[in-house]
Amino acid sequence: MQMNCQTCKFFRIYRDRRKAGLLVSNSCQDACKVYVTNVEGWRAETNLASVVSNKVAMRRISFASLFVIGLLPLQAQSLPQGEQAKEFRLTARAELVLLDVSVRDSKGGYVSDLKKENFQVYENGKRQVITQFGKEDTPITVGLVLDDSRSMRAKRKEVITSALAFIDSSNPRDEMFVTHFNDRVRHGLPAGISFSGDPELLRRALWNSPAEGMTALYDGILDSLHQLQSGSLEKKSLVLISDGGDNASKHNYNDVVEAVRTTSAIVYTIGVFDPENEDRNPGLLRRLAYMSGGVSYITQDISELEEICRGIAKDIRNRYSIGYVPVRTDSKSAVRSIKVSITGAGGQRFIVHARSTYRLPEQP
Repeated sequence: MQMNCQTCKFFRIYRDRRKAGLLVSNSCQDACKVYVTNVEGWRAETNLASVVSNKVAMRRISFASLFVIGLLPLQAQSLPQGEQAKEFRLTARAELVLLDVSVRDSKGGYVSDLKKENFQVYENGKRQVITQFGKEDTPITVGLVLDDSRSMRAKRKEVITSALAFIDSSNPRDEMFVTHFNDRVRHGLPAGISFSGDPELLRRALWNSPAEGMTALYDGILDSLHQLQSGSLEKKSLVLISDGGDNASKHNYNDVVEAVRTTSAIVYTIGVFDPENEDRNPGLLRRLAYMSGGVSYITQDISELEEICRGIAKDIRNRYSIGYVPVRTDSKSAVRSIKVSITGAGGQRFIVHARSTYRLPEQP
């Protein structure tokens, strides 16, 4: 049977990895199988079981909606002759960092016509070779994380209306969940349902918790990040709405910072603060967004909330995906910094949202 690699949707990925020295075989059959399904054409099929089963803790990290960096170990073995019908695995091992980057012009409009050559990525001050690039409105896994402490009672209706506006403005193929927190953390969706794209089910989930008690903000964030990682979609993000700092969690500030540094999620934060609230902590909300590539919004005007939520949905859907392979000097875990800049675009000034830091996991 003759094979036509040009028809395989994984051919470009194979070609780029081959150029980067990440594959040892001379054939893209190490990355995919191509076979004839009927006389009308070709069908591409891939088996990436080894990639899925060997993912590291941080799969993707993002900036602003750099929405994620992902470190994906790629492993494989070549097959003995005569066993081509059996499962195959890639023979190379590499770590691919994937960034979702938001770019706006000086007036706040999204810039959608940039090329790979316009982007420069630096890790720990050293320029990286971009091996993957694209721009597409793909569905993601999203968690809506709502502060339901007693101080939010008067704002509850506006918060839920704004969250519904976010759902309405999002990709209809997104999978979502709702997390509530006050003295403790509650899941909004019915038992047995982890994610949903049903607007009515999500609406009920948003109302499924009373506004009472104190604020276990750290616990709510950590629980949501944990649930987010079980989502089936590669890109992931959290939208957090709160009016204050933490006064009831079992976990602490450093636990949250480290979790965001090692997760794939982009975190958007909205602080709806009362000036007299002594527990408010806008610094934490800004830091979580900056680290992960999200955006932080701080407001005292609850009427702005709906527009902010619609804007977040738009930001998520207007991102560039950029990938590179980080250079290791040893197998140890390390915190690394990232900077994304744009050049050669007619001297325009841009606002770039991208992850600023991540933890490179230890190699086994």
